[in-house]
Amino acid sequence: MAKRELTDTILQQKFDELERKNKESLLGGGEKRIDQQHKKGKLTARERIQLLVDEGSFEELGKFVMHRCKDFGLDKEYYLGDGVVTGFGTVNGRLVYVFSQDFTVFGGSLSETHAEKIVKLMDLAMKNGAPIIGLNDSGGARIQEGVVSLGGYADIFYRNTLASGVVPQISAIMGPCAGGAVYSPAITDFILMVENTSFMFVTGPNVVKTVTHEDVTSEELGGAMTHSTKSGVTHFACANELECIQYIKRLLSYMPQNCEDDAPRLPYTPGDESRPKLNGIIPSNPNQPYDMREVIDGIVDEGTFFEVHKTFAENIVVGFARLAGRSVGIIGNQPASLAGVLDIDASVKGARFVRFCDSFNIPLLVLEDVPGFLPGTDQEWNAIITNGAKLLYAFSEATVPRVTVITRKAYGGAYDVMNSKHIGADMNYAWPTAEIAVMGAKGAAEIIFKKDISEAADPLAKLNEKVDEYTRKFANPYRAAHRGYIDEVIYPDQTREKLIRAFQMLENKVATLPKKKHGNIPL
Repeated sequence: MAKRELTDTILQQKFDELERKNKESLLGGGEKRIDQQHKKGKLTARERIQLLVDEGSFEELGKFVMHRCKDFGLDKEYYLGDGVVTGFGTVNGRLVYVFSQDFTVFGGSLSETHAEKIVKLMDLAMKNGAPIIGLNDSGGARIQEGVVSLGGYADIFYRNTLASGVVPQISAIMGPCAGGAVYSPAITDFILMVENTSFMFVTGPNVVKTVTHEDVTSEELGGAMTHSTKSGVTHFACANELECIQYIKRLLSYMPQNCEDDAPRLPYTPGDESRPKLNGIIPSNPNQPYDMREVIDGIVDEGTFFEVHKTFAENIVVGFARLAGRSVGIIGNQPASLAGVLDIDASVKGARFVRFCDSFNIPLLVLEDVPGFLPGTDQEWNAIITNGAKLLYAFSEATVPRVTVITRKAYGGAYDVMNSKHIGADMNYAWPTAEIAVMGAKGAAEIIFKKDISEAADPLAKLNEKVDEYTRKFANPYRAAHRGYIDEVIYPDQTREKLIRAFQMLENKVATLPKKKHGNIPL
């Protein structure tokens, strides 16, 4: 037998032996750990991948990788793959790169080789222009490896940053994610969490109790509902892992493969695009709320609106939809919550979504009904100025097609911020109910006609008279249309047809920003 053939035979025998031992461990203690995983309502790493990718499409990479540490008893335990399954496959026929951490192997803890597998996958994703999907389920850094495991996290963070805006990055938290591990998902584009089984926090409940004396559970501190309603860290809180994986698939359907690509377009046959239902949505009383989601549903292709960050900063609605088969990103003020005002959370939520859509060539549709920014010491002391400027900056920097429809109020600086012509919007429409002014009629009248009102025999009657005068003159879209700030005043039932034509016209838009390394967004 030739020397090379003998070497290959010996290597194959070693691999076979390692694989046999690995299977034995899974059939023994490993099987028990898998059972425990299932009892917690959690799938295994491989089951998650099987549900995510198209059947038979997954190709595993680094299957025989093992850890290199021999300290603290690790020289007696070796598992093929070292706690993470990595590879590539297709989702609805489109290439994706996936890593899935395996909690049944050392608690899914990250080692040097574990990190190397993820880094290799991310490098491949950037070279080949396809999304990266991380299914996170890890106890954190492998303590036995010390600084080597910390260095592995940093290598991943660096790749996350390099990949940002190049390929979509999606993180599903399907178990614990604590300490430094949270910063990789935080850099990615979308985070999904599973209720009752996933947690994210920089420091756990025990450390919190020791340092601050607060008694808090893992769910209260960093559970899915906490992060989807209070902190806004997660974009989707899913009832179970199956729903989480379905959300990932749906998210991908609205996205391109990379920053050089366009989002998939579905076949669409034009028909009667009139939507009479929209004519009855705006209440006759300008102070009465309505649900902006009804407007969205009346405009977009039926059943295609996929809301993002649904339970966080509910005074603004963001999400993906399809318009005549095209993927669009929607940002709309929500009059049903806080009258649709912009506050800190809404501004950050909107800015983040705008920047994602602009990064990946997804046109933006803005539905505006905003009475201004939320006043108060809480907002001012927590930097509404800087945070509100984030949304302004995001819209101003965006080069994708941008269309705005003003449904009712567009007051003050918030009018400027919500994708006005003045910051580069391509097409701006207004419904006849639109009110475009510096402020509401009553407040404006009290300032402008203060002297007349105070000297009048009946101050209240005079105030009402001046309010009516200001309303007739300014609380309508026509003065803005005279100036060219509004391209057309349209009836609500025409909105869908107008938007389809506008986005068709803007399909080949080319816009370039001044040459620079990068801007300095007010963080």
